[in-house]
Amino acid sequence: MRRRDFITLLGGAAAAWPLAARAQQAVMPVIGFLSSSALADRARYLPAFRQGVREHGYVEGQNVVVEYRWAQDQYDRLPDLAADLVHRQVTVIAAHDLPSSIVAKAATTTIPIVFVSGGDPVKLGLVASLNRPGGNVTGVAFVVAELGAKQLGLLHELQPGAVRVGVLVDPNYAATQSFVSDVQAAASSSGMQIEVLEAPTGRDIDTAFAKLAQQPIDALVVAPSPLLNNRRAQLVTLAAYHRVPAIYSWREAAEVGGLMSYGTSLIDAYRQAGVYTGRILKGEKPAELPVMQSIKFEFVINLNTAKAFGLSFQPGLLAIADEVIE
Repeated sequence: MRRRDFITLLGGAAAAWPLAARAQQAVMPVIGFLSSSALADRARYLPAFRQGVREHGYVEGQNVVVEYRWAQDQYDRLPDLAADLVHRQVTVIAAHDLPSSIVAKAATTTIPIVFVSGGDPVKLGLVASLNRPGGNVTGVAFVVAELGAKQLGLLHELQPGAVRVGVLVDPNYAATQSFVSDVQAAASSSGMQIEVLEAPTGRDIDTAFAKLAQQPIDALVVAPSPLLNNRRAQLVTLAAYHRVPAIYSWREAAEVGGLMSYGTSLIDAYRQAGVYTGRILKGEKPAELPVMQSIKFEFVINLNTAKAFGLSFQPGLLAIADEVIE
């Protein structure tokens, strides 16, 4: 082979290498990760999701690509973010909260969707049934509404004399009304009065606590929602400032100084969602994957906060706690 021909052949092969690399990358499956929150607020849950996906042989950056879309607590941004993932023709959409799940379902009837959602996915219109989801949607559901009565009961055990209890809610969260109804029913049977306070944005949380200063309450239930979970540090600080004993729906609030929390383990739910995402990447159909029920509940008590409030937990409560922070 002449030297000039060899150089020409070598140059052609070198030019083809990037094309081959791009072609190889193009065939990698893509997970579209959709969340109403911000990365900073959900970073602690991502390793659990990746672990679930990894259980079926997929590792981000090696043989699967993940496109993240964060709405930064602005629910009205979700439709555009979901539409972008659909336009990019991702392999599967992982919708990691209830607002994202509802929007993702409305955005596509063909791309598989795996949700992580509080509330009843059948009543919320996400699936036809738990055992036979049908369509392109399945996922992990955890109890939300039914926790209200339990949380109120735990507050009552801590403060038997509590009469007027506030319930702080995000009115834009689809499961809020069911949660409030559950709390009101439990309060009615125990002779408590409920004051519902709405906080659709972070600024409204300050307004709600300012209202409590004018009309004091004996205790506070913080309802579940991505927004309120993301604002847990703000909530814990305000509850301490106003000296309002509060129970939260996620353990993360107790970890940053909240008095106590009772709710589903989000880390466990994210891992389960990762498992389903991996199974779909392997070729399984959402319609054939029953909705998983996340049944791992956590009751966490923060004794440091209790001491600051001048409160003491009865041995019975301490005994049933999954974790006591000292």
